[in-house]
Amino acid sequence: MYTEKVMDHFMNPRNMGEIENASGTGTVGNAKCGDIMRIFLDVEDNIIKDVKFKTFGCGAAVATSSMATELVKGKSIEEALQVTNRSVMEALDGLPKAKVHCSLLAEEAIHAALWDYAQKHNIEIEGLEPPKEDVHDHDHDDDEE
Repeated sequence: MYTEKVMDHFMNPRNMGEIENASGTGTVGNAKCGDIMRIFLDVEDNIIKDVKFKTFGCGAAVATSSMATELVKGKSIEEALQVTNRSVMEALDGLPKAKVHCSLLAEEAIHAALWDYAQKHNIEIEGLEPPKEDVHDHDHDDDEE
């Protein structure tokens, strides 16, 4: 079952929408379940001033997208890079094991948007790796508890 926080972020998603002329955008998906997430970042002076998302997927995918945007908004790029699927799940008070992949998508979507920002501005963000084309839940089996 879903926690109250998951249900709240699903029923009342924060930061849903898109940013025109975003500093960085990232789109990731999981072919296995069909969820697709797109994150839009507005970065100014190394701070994420605004962040929006569009997600096609289940309630957990919407909730993890919403929470991920809450976790990175107002943070520096380096702080945003530290947001993991585990921190998204903890902020939501947990996810059913079958929905852990949604939190992985949220983490990867943020990283993909940061990657796009770095590419557009010809900068290197230490520790940031190129985005994955397809995010599989078995990539982070250690994170599924």
